[in-house]
Amino acid sequence: MDMRRLVGRKVRRIRLEKGLTQEAFAERSGFSQQYLSSLERGRRNPTIVTLFELASALGVSHVALVAPDGESGAAAPLRRGGRSGKTMTAPKCP
Repeated sequence: MDMRRLVGRKVRRIRLEKGLTQEAFAERSGFSQQYLSSLERGRRNPTIVTLFELASALGVSHVALVAPDGESGAAAPLRRGGRSGKTMTAPKCP
């Protein structure tokens, strides 16, 4: 599961459900529209603090932004730190 893509999907879905444009959400959250666009496309890796601030601006729990949504498909390989090139597979959720 690619968490960046998951968070991006969740943020976009909730933003649209609330009837917010990216510009209105940017104003409400304090993040730039460009940042939010990159986030929604899964190109940003938000910090825990950022997740909390985005969730607050959307009026939802921060957990709502990271909970699996069933659209992620199979577990994606995770890279270990360093340059070894070794990968490990993320555990599947029950």
